[in-house]
Amino acid sequence: MSSDFQPPPKSLSILASVGGVVTAVIAIAILNTWSKQLSKTSIEKPEISASETASRQLLQPRKPQNPVSGAEAAEIVASLDAKSVVLPGQAIPKNQLTVAIIPYTAPGVGKLTPEEITTARQAWLYFQRNWNDETGLINSVDGFASISMWDQTAAIAALVSARELNIVPAAEFDAKMTKMLNTLASIPLYKGELPNKVYNAKTLVPVNYGQLEKREEIGWSAIDLGRMAIWLKIVEAKYPEMRSQTAAVWKHWQVKRLTKNGQMYGTAVIKGKEQYNQEGRLGYENYAAYGLKLWGLDVKQALDYQSHTAFVDLYGQGIPYDKRDYKNSGANNYVLSEPYILDGIETGFQALPKVYADRILAAQAARYEATKQLTAVTEDNLDRPPYFVYSSLFVNGEPWGTIADTGEKHNDLRFLSAKAAIGWHVLYKTAYTQQLFDFVQGNLKSKDGWYNGFYESLRQPNKTLTANNNGVILESLLYKQVGQPLTVWAGVKSYKSTKKAIRTPQVTAKILRP
Repeated sequence: MSSDFQPPPKSLSILASVGGVVTAVIAIAILNTWSKQLSKTSIEKPEISASETASRQLLQPRKPQNPVSGAEAAEIVASLDAKSVVLPGQAIPKNQLTVAIIPYTAPGVGKLTPEEITTARQAWLYFQRNWNDETGLINSVDGFASISMWDQTAAIAALVSARELNIVPAAEFDAKMTKMLNTLASIPLYKGELPNKVYNAKTLVPVNYGQLEKREEIGWSAIDLGRMAIWLKIVEAKYPEMRSQTAAVWKHWQVKRLTKNGQMYGTAVIKGKEQYNQEGRLGYENYAAYGLKLWGLDVKQALDYQSHTAFVDLYGQGIPYDKRDYKNSGANNYVLSEPYILDGIETGFQALPKVYADRILAAQAARYEATKQLTAVTEDNLDRPPYFVYSSLFVNGEPWGTIADTGEKHNDLRFLSAKAAIGWHVLYKTAYTQQLFDFVQGNLKSKDGWYNGFYESLRQPNKTLTANNNGVILESLLYKQVGQPLTVWAGVKSYKSTKKAIRTPQVTAKILRP
């Protein structure tokens, strides 16, 4: 932690932990209306395979002689969850805490199955529906013209995936990507420095969450921009004809304020005053820092995956978590699936050790073994208040906690995430991840994309439709199709290697992981 770090106020707890990844709140202004409409939409249920039937019964069991209600089942699971915790947990030996010189490639990658192709096409429906022709930007949440840089990056990933999976023709891809990049290279910036956290997707006016008309500059998120940095590099490397456009986006930003003393920094405006805070906790911090490193920024401290890490046992699996929690830093230290999935799919675990991801998936599989509750948790939008939660393995000392960024608990709204289920499956391809994949196929399809997830205790879909959920699904399937981490597939070079500063694989490993 930087010596200059000042704990953010309670209202800024999200800034230091995940940054602008919180996209759901942009839809609060309209969710009451469209969630009612969504609730009327029936789920399309195709023929059910034997494995799918088994997985669905895990969450929707046949009625026993003495039926157990959803609430009672949730209480049983909650009791088991509470008993599953051991602190301190089983640490990973230091000799295993390295990033592989050769990026990881998952087993079973290659040509998509017909079912997987259908899954990708289904995800693309969201982007067709939410494209804004005026700007080339994609709505973060279905039907609401507001965007964040995190979700716009999901749209970039989706468009690349759709092109490479032959869902859209090359000409359409070229036109859409050109418009999107040109907009990003000219979008009005917070204080003329960096992209505002939220924009009106049609007018490009900087706005606050849930707003569309009132101009308001609310700061920037280094986490969001780190993710976009990765995808700008992927587009630049894979499509050289667009190199000048991706470079123009980066040059549009005043990137010096993104980092300080090797840490990432973001801003928020509180009562008219700018707060400048260290941003990121284990997971997203490392993933986003890797993106900024590709462009030559000093993020040495943000890339450090050991200094602030401790371990907690959940169902016998020692998972890593960030010791900088809300109590001692003012920031929530969520342990989530998504940053590990994105790191695996996009870099081949070059930002974080793969053994961390192994443990995080193993803990969720172990929870299923103990409770018969399929588990694939991460943060996402909801179709009901509080509209966005962090469904975590561990947060602020609580196992399997689901909280809002304010810290308010919502464990009754924990859900199996569609993007996490499919992401884990393409990376690991185990019997357990196959059950996750099958469950998504049978329960979360809508006419306009994939729903975000399935509530554990409510036993019903979380019917929100978002760019990030559908975008992660698309890039996961692209990863499987091309058989390589996406930065490797595209030919992205590290900043150091382009300067010819490294000569051997051993030195490369040291540079990638300080």
